[in-house]
Amino acid sequence: MTTDTSNEVASPRFSGRQWVIVVLLCGAQFMLALDFSILSVSLPVIGADLGFAFNDLQWIVTAFALPSGGLLLLFGRAADLYGRRTWFLVGMGLFTAASLLGGLAWSPAVLIAARAGQGLAAAMLTPAAMSLLTTSFDEGGLREKALGINGTLLSLGFLTGVVFGGVITDLTSWRVTLLINVPIGVLAVIAAPILIRESRNADTPRLDLIGAFTVTGGLLSVIFGITSAERNGWSSPVTLGSLALGVVLLTAFFLAESRVKNPLVDLGVLRKRTVSWANTMGLITFSMMTGMVFLLTLYMQHVRDMTPLATGFTFSALGVAAVVGGAVSARIVGALGVHKVLVLGLLLQAVSTASLVLLSQDSGLVLLLTATAVGGFGHLLAVVGYMITATSGIRDDQQGLATGLAYTAQQLGLTVGTPILGTIAAARMSSLGEGVAQDVATLSGAHLGVLVAGGVLLVGALLAMVLLRPARQAPSETEAPAAAR
Repeated sequence: MTTDTSNEVASPRFSGRQWVIVVLLCGAQFMLALDFSILSVSLPVIGADLGFAFNDLQWIVTAFALPSGGLLLLFGRAADLYGRRTWFLVGMGLFTAASLLGGLAWSPAVLIAARAGQGLAAAMLTPAAMSLLTTSFDEGGLREKALGINGTLLSLGFLTGVVFGGVITDLTSWRVTLLINVPIGVLAVIAAPILIRESRNADTPRLDLIGAFTVTGGLLSVIFGITSAERNGWSSPVTLGSLALGVVLLTAFFLAESRVKNPLVDLGVLRKRTVSWANTMGLITFSMMTGMVFLLTLYMQHVRDMTPLATGFTFSALGVAAVVGGAVSARIVGALGVHKVLVLGLLLQAVSTASLVLLSQDSGLVLLLTATAVGGFGHLLAVVGYMITATSGIRDDQQGLATGLAYTAQQLGLTVGTPILGTIAAARMSSLGEGVAQDVATLSGAHLGVLVAGGVLLVGALLAMVLLRPARQAPSETEAPAAAR
């Protein structure tokens, strides 16, 4: 079986009920992606309102990122075993309650606890919603269309958070960005049991506790180490110790899983070329996109002296491109095939990101808008391509695992992009010396960062081109004799 499963240009159509299911499940993913980023541009306001110390502001983002990334594989497997719809409902209830608590937070500790609760709920919701989506549609055109919509809303949610977080905070209050989740969550909890059938594995073996402990601890340690690098530096004992512990635990996880009767992660799934390499492409496209957004934020605010509000609106080109990409992704996949769409998306993102090296101190706004729009469109195609590839050819009883792996790649990408490209930019800025003006140094750091990001994306595109090339189908039994004649 190949990943290029669709060759017809005509887009399949959902029934009315299927549309409602897509809106419910993809809308949940949009909400989660939105909440990952929506508070990032409001951190100074939140800090002043609740009395955060400056160095502690990063925990508003980190408290969400840690559980949402570290627990994905565990909760994805739990959804397979104990019921995907049940897991979705529990996660949505927790997310709604945590959003309410965060919107009413009266101290830094309460807000951090609420964000951790949101992250925990996101780790439950993400694989459950995704596996419910894939098991609601047979593999083929309808599933690819649903995954295209999901990929669009996923990228759009993250980018919308960047754009509208500052707008909502400026016009109302940062609390509104959290409280708006409450009515949406209540509606989802009411609608899900009516629209979606329960889905679980026929056999329910005991949960692999050793695998759960090692993979969860390993992912949490790696994510904590990467996020702490932005504050403490890559050479600090905290960063290095966390990363080393993560590597040890993940190594122990792989060793243990090969010896367990009912492993948390079926290593046979992970060894599938389409799963491992497609998720690598997902990690690359998400990490370089978030890193690019960070570098451009520095450029617009510290080189061009743009306000946060103006910066947010400038990023709207990314959001518009994501919407356009979502509207046409199913047709592009149908016309070109999934493999070519993934490669094309990575190439577009690579070229557009590298072209940002031409930005200057007093010109380049047209280039910025054009490049981010093209990059956003390419990113959307890459997301759709890797999601379809990573979940194709997988049995329904393993869809929670497959989607958990796919979203672990996404979450790691969202987490590592900013500290890695930020460190590269900061190193370039430091190398210029204290005599160089801040805006000049920032521009130079951003230039190096986008070049590195473009190079990483180009390597990803080449790897995808070679390693994810669909296998040629053998001729059928009826075709073989004809060919012989």
